[in-house]
Amino acid sequence: MPAPDEALKLLMRGVSEALLEEELRARLETGRPLRVKAGFDPTAPDLHLGHTVLLNKLRQFQELGHEAIFLIGDFTGMIGDPTGKNVTRKPLTRDEVIENARTYEAQIYKILDPEKTLVMFNSSWMGEMDAAGMIELASRYTVARMLERDDFSKRFAAGQPIAIHEFLYPLVQGYDSVALKADVELGGTDQKFNLLVGRELQRQYGQPPQVVMMMPILEGLDGVQKMSKSLGNYVGIDEPPEEMFGKIMSISDALMWRWFELLSFRPMEEIERLRRETEAGRNPRDVKFELARELVARFHGERAAQQAQEAFIARFRDKRLPDEIPEVHVAAGAGGRLRIANVLRDAGLVSSTSEGMRMVKQGAVRIDGERIEDPTLELAAGETRVVQVGKRRFARVTLTG
Repeated sequence: MPAPDEALKLLMRGVSEALLEEELRARLETGRPLRVKAGFDPTAPDLHLGHTVLLNKLRQFQELGHEAIFLIGDFTGMIGDPTGKNVTRKPLTRDEVIENARTYEAQIYKILDPEKTLVMFNSSWMGEMDAAGMIELASRYTVARMLERDDFSKRFAAGQPIAIHEFLYPLVQGYDSVALKADVELGGTDQKFNLLVGRELQRQYGQPPQVVMMMPILEGLDGVQKMSKSLGNYVGIDEPPEEMFGKIMSISDALMWRWFELLSFRPMEEIERLRRETEAGRNPRDVKFELARELVARFHGERAAQQAQEAFIARFRDKRLPDEIPEVHVAAGAGGRLRIANVLRDAGLVSSTSEGMRMVKQGAVRIDGERIEDPTLELAAGETRVVQVGKRRFARVTLTG
């Protein structure tokens, strides 16, 4: 294992908050392998790049010689995580959970070493717990503490219903850490309350409280909302290479650096060098090529990544874009977004929003070479896109906040 200071520097890369960093340092200094847990509820069959932020951190621990535990929340998945919800979340059926969990096991090994990964299901211990055990677990936390959670407190203040079983979710997630004797738990910043419940329950069960490491929530393709399949702003790790490559190339230049930090395995020194080169005049598109190639290669191999880049370049070359495209800045609307018809008008590509709507419906509008036909499409602040109307009207549009 590397020296504790060197390991700590690597492990803290991209971390939003660690509770507590000095505790992590102390455990690294013992020289023993740590038990590092990352839990995933199998709520959908496919993982996307947003999920891999935690997987990448788990891989770092793994490469440093620590024990990586990929916990599939098949029991908690049937409760439904209420985090960030303003209504009671519909629980999944047992069949849905099992089917989704099966696909997770196949996908995680594109990042984690299968020989060094312990895959666990929390039904292993929760399924054995009887009603008396659940009551005993519930006795270890108060309703007042539960209502300190932001989403619960907002729903309570608004008179919206909170089902009793929703209180069980953070308790079960916390008890998972007790069952696994976790040294470290990884989670998103939106999971802070649940992660801290784990620390508290470990104290009550006589265990040293786990170190909590929270990773940022990865913004999706729009650069604004959390990456989510339901929002359509995601890149699935099982998507075909060309589709994955094209989606990555569509992100804004500003978002590119965020993705480099959270998704790339390159040293930060190399990423900073790429940033300096871009500031000195290197085409951001060429740097984005490097990010897209790295990510596609991770899930599909080097040859597929190279072919995807060649196909991407050929597709744009065949569109015969003009050598010089005017640069236009357009102010985004409320919420940092703007409908495509307004973008076309404000960029001077059409005379009115009604004309813009008509051109979209006629299939005469392309964004980054791809025809769009949805008049409700919105672009987000920070995005830079090549917009085309008809055969001769072009603009490289940057939406400003």
